[in-house]
Amino acid sequence: MKITGKFAVLLGCVASIAISQPAFAEIEETNLRLAHVVNENDGFHAAATRFQELVAERSDGKISVEVFPNATLGDERTLLEGMQIGTVDMGVITNGPVSNFLEDMAVFEMPFLFPSAEKAYEVLDGPIGQELLDRLSEVNLKGLAYAERGFRNLTNSERPINSPADVQGLKVRVMENPVYIDTFRELGADAIPMAWTEALTAMQQGTIDGQENPVNVVHSFQLNETQTNMTMTRHSYAPAIFVMSLPVWNNLSEEAQEIVLQSAQEAAEYERELNAEQESQQLEELRASGMNVIDDADLSAFSEAVAPVYVKYGERFGDYLPRIQEALR
Repeated sequence: MKITGKFAVLLGCVASIAISQPAFAEIEETNLRLAHVVNENDGFHAAATRFQELVAERSDGKISVEVFPNATLGDERTLLEGMQIGTVDMGVITNGPVSNFLEDMAVFEMPFLFPSAEKAYEVLDGPIGQELLDRLSEVNLKGLAYAERGFRNLTNSERPINSPADVQGLKVRVMENPVYIDTFRELGADAIPMAWTEALTAMQQGTIDGQENPVNVVHSFQLNETQTNMTMTRHSYAPAIFVMSLPVWNNLSEEAQEIVLQSAQEAAEYERELNAEQESQQLEELRASGMNVIDDADLSAFSEAVAPVYVKYGERFGDYLPRIQEALR
């Protein structure tokens, strides 16, 4: 007999409850410690708290997430090393430090590779990006989803930057990542790799002239107080990764793993949308504070100047770079 109407809907709801209750029964009470190195105004924190909410909701409160911002559990390298041995559960980590553990991840940050955020998302959420997330298991990590740091821009305290010639001799902090180091050396900078917490102190003390990061970082850390100029170079797109300790992941039930995986992807997409919505307002506020924002620099000259980076790294990442370039055509 075929059942239709309101009774059928009611039966469907009962069936759904019957299915969900055993699923919850498979989930043990779990607390996950999620760490990141930036402050509570940053997109990473928004992604972390959104993940916290989604996991609690989907697990009926059985999985709780405790968020540790401001590098309270260590810098990004320290957090990743902790995840490898299971002393840190998970984090939202900039792609640059992750690539020190799996070098091929650095392919995403080749200079001037992605023409837009939307094109970056297509690659990251597609087969290439997912393949590299899965390969983090080779270094005892579990890649969950790509949030973002975003398109990076150059700031400095010395002078306006309109062309590569203006970069000559500037002491610029870069992430501890060979692609970034070589990119800025090709531009003529004295590229100085250091952890972000150290960079903040170095800018305040004037021991470095500049740094490169997306608008959201410049805004949330009020870098306008030490950096008088920002050039919208958009020289590299930096993903960020929801990454987890593989030992911790393996201790979760399949039901809990599915909740964590889905929640990480949705929290990542939430943070991407938030960054896009906030950037124009953040730029206005930085300009209003007196920061000189240069949005008409000769980007073609910058792109030409870093061409040797493609020569050096063209085969470093196996076939990932040509695959990405083909996907972007």
